[in-house]
Amino acid sequence: MTSRLSVAAAAMAAVLAAPAIRAAVQQAQQPSEVSVVISGDPGTPPRYAVPDFVALTPDAADAAKTIGQVLWDDLNFEREFYMIPRDTYGSVPAARTPEQVPFDAWRELGADAVVFGTVQRSGKELRIQVRLFSVRSRQSVFAKEYTGSANNPRLFAHTISDEIHEQQRGLRGVARTKLAFVSDRNGVSLAGTVENRQVKEIYISDYDGANQRRVTVSRQLNLNPSWSPDARALAYTTYRPNPDLFISFIYEGVLQNPTKGIGTNYLPVFSPDGKQIAFMSGRDGNAEIYVMNVDGSNLRRLTHHPAGESSPTWSPSGSQIAFTSDRSGRPQIYVMNSSDGSGVRRLTVNETEADRPTWSPPPFNEIAYAASTGPGYDIKVLEVATGQVRQLTFGEGSNEGPAWAPGGRHLAFTSTRAGGRTQVFTIGRDGRGLRQITREGNNQTPAWSN
Repeated sequence: MTSRLSVAAAAMAAVLAAPAIRAAVQQAQQPSEVSVVISGDPGTPPRYAVPDFVALTPDAADAAKTIGQVLWDDLNFEREFYMIPRDTYGSVPAARTPEQVPFDAWRELGADAVVFGTVQRSGKELRIQVRLFSVRSRQSVFAKEYTGSANNPRLFAHTISDEIHEQQRGLRGVARTKLAFVSDRNGVSLAGTVENRQVKEIYISDYDGANQRRVTVSRQLNLNPSWSPDARALAYTTYRPNPDLFISFIYEGVLQNPTKGIGTNYLPVFSPDGKQIAFMSGRDGNAEIYVMNVDGSNLRRLTHHPAGESSPTWSPSGSQIAFTSDRSGRPQIYVMNSSDGSGVRRLTVNETEADRPTWSPPPFNEIAYAASTGPGYDIKVLEVATGQVRQLTFGEGSNEGPAWAPGGRHLAFTSTRAGGRTQVFTIGRDGRGLRQITREGNNQTPAWSN
C-alpha cells in the first residue's frame, strides 16, 4: 500500500529535500593545500582555534557567529583535535582578511591550527569562504567556498567540519548525520488502545540535537524508527490500531505499508544494501524474525522456536543477523545466517539479560546491547571476533536502546539519568564524551543516519 503523506509531513519533506549548500573548491594557492596534515607536539593532538567567522555584510552577523560556534562544537565532538576554548581568544587581534590573520598571537595561545572564515549574505543566500591555516608555517592547508540557503547556517558548519576531518584525518565525520527518535512531547493520550498508551511521534534532529522536527503526524503510537542506508527513508512500527510496519520516504513525501496489515509486526531494520528489511512478527502465532524486500515481496521466516525472538540487527556484510531470544529462559543475544536462519549461536554468555542488539558499521565488528545490571540496564559492547565485552555506562539511570553512528565511533542510547525522564544521549565507543540530546518530554529508541 502506498499513500501520500499529510500536508504537514509533505511540507517537512520539502524542507528536508531542499539542497542547502553548493560547495566549490577554491583554486589552491599552493600544491601543499591538498596534502599538508597539521600536527601537534609529539604525542599530542594538534591544537585548533576557531574564532567567529567575519560578517562581510551586516545582515550576516548572526550567521557568522553561529557558524563559528557550531564548527568548534563539531570539531570537538570527534575528539581528533584539542579545541582551544573560545573564551580564551580575547587576547588575539581580530582579522577581517586572510592576510591579517595574527599568526604570532595564535602561536602564543598555543594553537597549531586556526580556522579563518567569512560570511556574506545576498538575499536568501549565504556565501562562506573558509581556510584552515597551519600556524607554524602560516600555510593554508584547506580552502573552500560554499553558497546556499541562509535558512540553516548550522549546515555550513557541519559540512566544513566533516570535510576538515576527511582531509586532515581521513575520517568520516558525523556532523551532517541525523538522529531519529520517538517522543511523547505532544502529550496526547490514546484512549481505548493497548494499555492506554500515549501518542508517540517520530522526530528527527541534527546529530547534536539541534533542529528537532516532527516527521510523523499520525496521532498514533509510533515506535522504533530505522534509517535506510541512504538516509532517505524511515521504517517504523505504528499502531493503526494494531502494530504494523510503515516506511516513510521523507524526501518524496510517500508512505508505504509493506506488511499490509498481516499479523502484528514490529522492530523493522534495513539491510546494509537497503534492499531488505528484517523485522519481528507474530503472524504465525509466535514472535519470530522475518526478512522481506522493501516492497514486501519475498517474505521469509528465519527463526523457528517456541521462545520469543525480537530485535534483529544486520551484520555489516548483510550475511548475518543478530537478535534477542529468550530460548535459554532469559533474553540473550544470538546470531544466525540471514539467508535461511541457519547457524544459530549464542553470543552473550555472562549476562543475566541482554536485549536490543545493534551491529556496528565498518571498520569495527562489534555489537552493542542493553544488559541487565541490577535495577536497570547498562550499555555494553561485544567484540564479535573475540567475545570480549566492555561496559560503557555504569548504573546511572537505566540505559537502553543503543544505536551506532556511521563509522562506529559513537553510540546514541536512551537513559533515565536525567531526572527520571527518558532522554536520548550520545557517547563515544570508549565510554567518553557523554552528551544529552533531548530534553522535552520522554524520548526513546534513537536511530542514527548515514
